[in-house]
Amino acid sequence: MASTKESVGTLKRVETVLISQPQPENGRSPYFEIEKKYNIRVDFRKFIQVDAVPGLEFRKGSKVDISKHTAVILNSRNAIDHFFRICDELKIKVSQDTKFFCTSEAIALYLQKYIQYRKRKVFYGDGQDKTLFDLLKKHKNTEKFLWPCAEPHQDDIPEYLNSNGYDWDKAVMYRTVSSDLSDLENIFYDAIIFFSPLGVKSLFENFPDFKQNNTRIGAFGKATAQSIIDAGLRLDIEAPSPEAPSMITALENYVQKANK
Repeated sequence: MASTKESVGTLKRVETVLISQPQPENGRSPYFEIEKKYNIRVDFRKFIQVDAVPGLEFRKGSKVDISKHTAVILNSRNAIDHFFRICDELKIKVSQDTKFFCTSEAIALYLQKYIQYRKRKVFYGDGQDKTLFDLLKKHKNTEKFLWPCAEPHQDDIPEYLNSNGYDWDKAVMYRTVSSDLSDLENIFYDAIIFFSPLGVKSLFENFPDFKQNNTRIGAFGKATAQSIIDAGLRLDIEAPSPEAPSMITALENYVQKANK
């Protein structure tokens, strides 16, 4: 993949956007509303993929006994899927008394795929680490926590748990790896939007000689933004911010100004 050869401008018209996430399964997305409203093209393509750690491999390679934990910390839908998958493969029954601590309401509601939500003790924050940590703090002395996660993973949660003396264990249940993007080699986009440092890593693993030139780069989250800067790229669209709490808003704000 390369970028267009035009000169770089502060604002440049956007005709095509690549969202580095999977195509929405239901065919619905706020990005499609932007596409229609501004007469641009929005494509989706996952830059990373998730590989499951098989239950038997988890049992052999991990000293973690899931059944000994009274609370589970969940910060993604993948974590939920693979936690219940591992429990099913290892025939572990999740106690009705298990507490679930989720980073956001959307993740908490996703639990309904596996449990009767109203009969469980589910707590959730607003998507920010601080609110999750505030929830955990209230239960610090009464629970043994399990954190299902990927390899690699960000260190914010484990650093907090370790530095504050929580009784907890990490459980690597899936791995995130770069997708094969070779079919995009000769396809050009005016803007590419990233949602994790792993997406940026995937870009350069697939295209080591990538040059940004006039391609606008967007990032959701501080870690993603920093990975873009560390890679020597120019960050043009960023969320969350006071003006744009979501990437949807940030992208629309940019397109609205650039496509006048």
